[in-house]
Amino acid sequence: MTTDPGQPLPQSGTPPDRHLLVVEDDGEMRHLIGRFLRENGFRVTPARDGRELWEALGREPIDLILLDIQLPGTSGLDLCKAVRAKHSTPIIMLTARGDEMDRVVGLELGADDYIPKPFSRSELLARIRAVLRRSSLRSDAASPVQAQRLEFDGWILDISRRELRAPDGSEVDLSGAEFDLLLALAERSQRILTRDQILELSRHRIGDPSDRAVDVLVSRLRRKIEIDRSGSAMVKTVRGAGYMFVPKVTRS
Repeated sequence: MTTDPGQPLPQSGTPPDRHLLVVEDDGEMRHLIGRFLRENGFRVTPARDGRELWEALGREPIDLILLDIQLPGTSGLDLCKAVRAKHSTPIIMLTARGDEMDRVVGLELGADDYIPKPFSRSELLARIRAVLRRSSLRSDAASPVQAQRLEFDGWILDISRRELRAPDGSEVDLSGAEFDLLLALAERSQRILTRDQILELSRHRIGDPSDRAVDVLVSRLRRKIEIDRSGSAMVKTVRGAGYMFVPKVTRS
């Protein structure tokens, strides 16, 4: 983390009393991040590794996890995948490695954002606030009578079980990112969604505006669901605008 963390940044946009879990094996970095976040209005629980992460998640609710990739024992990427299988808690990955493949893998496994080290205090705070804001918007939009299944062209997207079944009844293996992308598109069938809207509606975000994560995920999703459609696209590219999910969707 760059710049002196001794002075808190402006509090605008900081949700009160949000509880953050900082998983970082470097003791000095863990201390600096924790102190800075506390000075900016957050509750902070530190953790050194996967064992302490699971202990913290078992004790009380966590609003967001800052998760370093390079941890002793179980890696941050493996922990991200394991956490996402059990919890919807937002995750921001921290890493000293900044290549695009690491970012894509982290997002594929369910991370909400990805910050390469070194990062500035202002960037860290802005990313945390943005992820928490999107998480709150998703929670506020959730309805107790929300559909549990979406059906289209014989396919069944089971939201509660996070499963996709093909018309022949077989289960289709989707990554967390692919499932969230399909859900965002199918819930807004026959509407054009921009890439930014897709990133906001799904769990995933890449900070670098030059990244084409949505395009990569759409390409992978198409290979799994656009089988035997005689060239007909299920996810249509709308040039200069974004993407549109073509099939009519029914909810149950």
